[in-house]
Amino acid sequence: MIWFYRLLYLPGLLITLPYYVLRMWRRGGYRKSFQHRFGRFHKLPAVADGTTRIWLQAVSVGEVLAIRPLIDALQKEPGIEIVLTTTTSTGYAEAQKRYADTVLAIGIFPLDFWLFSRAAWRRIRPSAVILTEGELWPEHLHQARKRKVPAYLVNARVSDRSFRRYQRVPALARRALKKFRTIYAASELDRSRLIELGCPVERITMSGNIKFDVPIANGLSDCETQGMRRELGFGDAQPFILLGSSTWPGEEAALLEAQQAAIGQGIDCRLLLVPRHAERAPELVQWLQSQGLPWHQRSTGPSPNGGLGILLADTTGELATLTQVADLAFVGKSLEPNEGGQTPIEAAGLGVPILIGPKMSNFKDVSKSLIQAGAAERVSDAHELKAAVLRLAGDAPARERMRAAGLAWHRSNRGSSQRISEDILASLGKQTF
Repeated sequence: MIWFYRLLYLPGLLITLPYYVLRMWRRGGYRKSFQHRFGRFHKLPAVADGTTRIWLQAVSVGEVLAIRPLIDALQKEPGIEIVLTTTTSTGYAEAQKRYADTVLAIGIFPLDFWLFSRAAWRRIRPSAVILTEGELWPEHLHQARKRKVPAYLVNARVSDRSFRRYQRVPALARRALKKFRTIYAASELDRSRLIELGCPVERITMSGNIKFDVPIANGLSDCETQGMRRELGFGDAQPFILLGSSTWPGEEAALLEAQQAAIGQGIDCRLLLVPRHAERAPELVQWLQSQGLPWHQRSTGPSPNGGLGILLADTTGELATLTQVADLAFVGKSLEPNEGGQTPIEAAGLGVPILIGPKMSNFKDVSKSLIQAGAAERVSDAHELKAAVLRLAGDAPARERMRAAGLAWHRSNRGSSQRISEDILASLGKQTF
C-alpha cells in the first residue's frame, strides 16, 4: 500500500502545484526555511540518554496556538524535548514568536514523499511523534512504524468533508489510523467517525477539545476596552460593535447589510472586520471603496479619531484582543458558499455573544453545545443574520445572558491537554504528575 501511495504522490503533487504556488505567493513568507519541505531540517544534537524527543506537528496558526497547554504539560516532566513543525508560513511565524525559547527546534513539516520524509526523520530522530486534528500523513506514519516510534493523534477531528473524502479511500484511511498508538478524539462525533473509518476501538479515547485550554487573552478592563475602541477609530461614544470574526468571501457583505439595517433603525452600529486571510485585503479594500460608510484599513496605520463606520483589521495575531471590544460576534466560514466554520471557542471564552451560520462542520459538536448552552445562535443565511443582529443590538439583557452562558460553557470544558499529556507520558514510560 505504501508503494502505491508513493507512486501516486508525485503526480498528485504536480497537479496541485499551481494552486499551492499561487497561495504561497499571495500569503508570502514561504521562503523562510523552505528547504525543510524537502527534509533538510536543522542539524540537531543527538538525543541524550534519558531524554525523550517528541516531534509535534501543528498545521497552521490555529493549531500552533492550541498546542500551548499541551506543550507546557508535557514539559513539566524532566527529560522531554520537543521539535515543533508546522505547514503554513503564518503558522511558522507564530510558532517562532511563541515557542522560540520553549522547544528544542522549530521548522517546516516536510512534503509527505518518501525521500523528503526519510531525510527529515534522519535529522530529527524523534522518540515519539504527535500529529494534530485531521492529519493522516501515510509516509510520515510509515516512517514511524518502520522505526518503531509511537505515534499519537491529538484533538482528532473529522469534518463532513474529510469524512466523505476518507470514505472514498477506506483502505488508506484504515491503514493510517492503525499506525497510531493512541488517538484522542475531540468529540464523540469524531470518535464514532474514526471508528467507522477503521480505527481500532481500543486505540481511541474521547479526550475533549484542547482548544478550550488555550489561555484566553488578558481581559481588558472597562477603561482599557474604551481606550481600545478609541484606538480603533470608534470614538468615545458607546456604539454597538459588530465583529466579523475570521470571515470568508461573501460574509463581509452580509455583515455590512446587517450594519446598514441597524443604522437605518437608529442604532449606532460599527463594523469590525477580521478576515481569516489577510491577503484578501486588496479585494476587501476595493469593495469598501464602493460603499458609503467611513472606513479604515488597520495595516496602513492608526485609525482616524472617531466617526469610523468600518475597520478592516487585516493584521495577524490580534483577533483575541479585538474580540473583546465587540458586543456581538459572527464567526466566519459558516455561511454558504463557505463550508467548515472557524472556531467559536475563543469568542465564547471571552464572553462575547455569538452568531454562527449553518456550515460549521469543522465544529459541529462545539456549535451544537454552544447553542444548547444559550451562548450562541444559528442563522441560516444573510437575511436571518440581519434579523438576529437587529434583535440582539436592541436587547442588552439577552446579550448579557449569552455572555454569561459562554463563559460558563468554556470553563466546564477545560482540562483535556493535561489528561492527554499524562496519558502520552505514561505510555512512553515517563512518570506523570
